[in-house]
Amino acid sequence: MNPSLKFLLILIISLELSFKVSLFSNVIVIVLSLAYLLYRRIKPKTLGGMLLATGLAAITVFSSGYIFSDHLDLWYALDISSRAFVYTFATACLTISTTAEEMARSLEQNLHLPSKFAYGTLAALNIIPRMQAAVKQIRVAGMMRGVYLSFWSPVLYFKAILVALNSADNLAQGMESHGYREGAPRSVIVEVPLTNKDWLLFIIAVLLLNLGAFLLP
Repeated sequence: MNPSLKFLLILIISLELSFKVSLFSNVIVIVLSLAYLLYRRIKPKTLGGMLLATGLAAITVFSSGYIFSDHLDLWYALDISSRAFVYTFATACLTISTTAEEMARSLEQNLHLPSKFAYGTLAALNIIPRMQAAVKQIRVAGMMRGVYLSFWSPVLYFKAILVALNSADNLAQGMESHGYREGAPRSVIVEVPLTNKDWLLFIIAVLLLNLGAFLLP
């Protein structure tokens, strides 16, 4: 399915199941999402981390909605706590099958997102590894001078901000040197098609979601 339609489908699923109490629909979405993740051969470590983090969030929501609530409603508490798994697994299905570059290109071409936002998002994502390396270099340089910069040290983040500002300026100059002009028409190097099959799958998925949400308890 087209990345933009996958994004819209995940958004619709999250919004509809946020306002509609349907535990069975939540369970169906969770099972299908988990099956898809296993089909895409998600790493066991990644899946375990997702289950642990989402499980803690679900337990917290369940405690707030049932144990510490004035009105004991087990069904409602299970519904709102299971939504944490819905959001996490549904989003994971999008990220495991679509790269950031594919998503940015699709949003620009199919949903007509301004190119400055698409390229800005890609630039921000691509600069993260460089910032991580820069932070390590800053800490190592500090240790060589006998200064230990802890994770919460304001000096560390101040130096990292200076590195980020310098990198942002270099990135802007690099884009301009490669011919990027904001608002100017641009050719498409890698086209992201939006076919009738994509629309058909999207419509079928939305219809099944609505049928399940409004027919199942």
